[in-house]
Amino acid sequence: MKAFFIGLLFVIMVAIFAGLGFMLYPFIIVLALFSRVIISLLLVAFTIWLLGKFIILVWEKLRK
Repeated sequence: MKAFFIGLLFVIMVAIFAGLGFMLYPFIIVLALFSRVIISLLLVAFTIWLLGKFIILVWEKLRK
């Protein structure tokens, strides 16, 4: 009888988590798109900064 209740509890918890995942699916999609935009902007800013550092390095090497 104990094993039956453990199995039943497991099935109920799986159903609850599946329901939560189904209800949170739109939020997860929006969060993924938002994080993709943020990461893209950070990569662009890092690339611009790195390009500036490279230009300054080359400029100093050429002046000497």
